[in-house]
Amino acid sequence: MNTNNTKAFGTQSATAPLEKLNIQRREILSNDVQIEILYCGICHSDLHAIRNDWGGTFYPIVAGHEIVGRITNVGKSVTKFKVGDLAGVGCIVDSCRECEHCHEGEEQYCESGWTVVFNAIDKKHGGVTYGGFSENIVVNENYVVHIPETLDLPSIAPILCAGITVYSPLKHWKAGAGKNIGIIGIGGLGHMAIKIAKAMGAYVTVYTTSQAKADDAKRLGADNVVLSTDTEQMKNCPKQDMILDTVSAKHDINAYISLLKTDGSLVMVGLPAEQLEISAFNIVHGRKSFSGSNIGGIAETQEVLNFCSEHNITADIELIGINQVNDALERLEKGDVKYRFVIDLASLKN
Repeated sequence: MNTNNTKAFGTQSATAPLEKLNIQRREILSNDVQIEILYCGICHSDLHAIRNDWGGTFYPIVAGHEIVGRITNVGKSVTKFKVGDLAGVGCIVDSCRECEHCHEGEEQYCESGWTVVFNAIDKKHGGVTYGGFSENIVVNENYVVHIPETLDLPSIAPILCAGITVYSPLKHWKAGAGKNIGIIGIGGLGHMAIKIAKAMGAYVTVYTTSQAKADDAKRLGADNVVLSTDTEQMKNCPKQDMILDTVSAKHDINAYISLLKTDGSLVMVGLPAEQLEISAFNIVHGRKSFSGSNIGGIAETQEVLNFCSEHNITADIELIGINQVNDALERLEKGDVKYRFVIDLASLKN
C-alpha cells in the first residue's frame, strides 16, 4: 500500500521524552478522508500509554485521541464529508462493522474489538495506528464526526473523549430534571460532567478532596460541593440517583455507594490502576449498582458535539505548542492543569 510521510511527535520508549518523528500514513482509500489536524487534546490515557502503565505499548508511539481538524482530501466513494469541512476523530477509528453493537451504533462494545486511534494493531490495513500528535490522519468516513462551526475549535477537542465519556453514562442513566447526580473528581472528565449534567437539567453535587477545586466547581455550575475528607459534609449531603466516578487514583468506592438512593448506581469512568474493593452489604442494602461505561459510539459522539453546541459547552483548556508537550505531561501527572491541555498543531509545522 502506498503511504505518505507525516510529521509527528512521539517517543521510542517509556522513559524517553517525546520528540519529533516521521511516521507513515496510508494513502486514502475510497471511503477514507484525510484530515489536517489543527488541535489535539492530551488525556490521562495518553500519558498511561506513553509510559506503558497498562502494558502492551508499541514503540514508537504517537498518542492523541481528541482530534479536531479540516478535511483536505476525500476518497471517491465518500458521501458524508467534503474538502474544507471541519471534522473530528476520537478514540475509535474502526470496528468489525458486523456485530450487533456495531449495527446499533455502539462500536465501543464491538464483539471483535474496536481499533483505537493510536497504539493499536490495524487489522484491516496492517501496521500500528498513530494518533493526533501529528500533522494529519487518514480515517474511514464512518468513524469521523462533524465539528460544529459555532464553538471555539481548541476547546471542542476534549469533547471527543472527555465529553463523550461522561455524556454517554449521564444519558444512559437518565440524568435530567428532578434527578440528583453526583460527580466524583474535578479534572478533564469531571469538569465536563458538571457542565453537561447541569445542561441536562440535573441537580449536581460534586465530591472533591481539594478546597480550591471545591470553589471552582461552583464556577463550573455545580449546585452543591462536598469535601469528601470532611465526615460531616459526607454524612449530611443529599442522596444521589446516580454518581459518576471520574477518578483514576485509588479511593474508597464504598463511601460513595453509601450515598446512593435505593436503585441508584455508581458508574465508573475513571481507570484506577489498583483493584477496587466493593462491600457486598453496601450494594445489597438498597438494591444499588456498581457499573461502568466506556466512551461512546460514533453516533453518540456526534450527538454530544451537537448537544454542546446547542448549550454553548466547551472544555476549560490550556493551549500549548508542540514543544511544551513534555512539560504538559509532567504537569498532568501531578494534576496541575485546569482542565485539559490542547496542542496547537500549527506549531508542529514550525
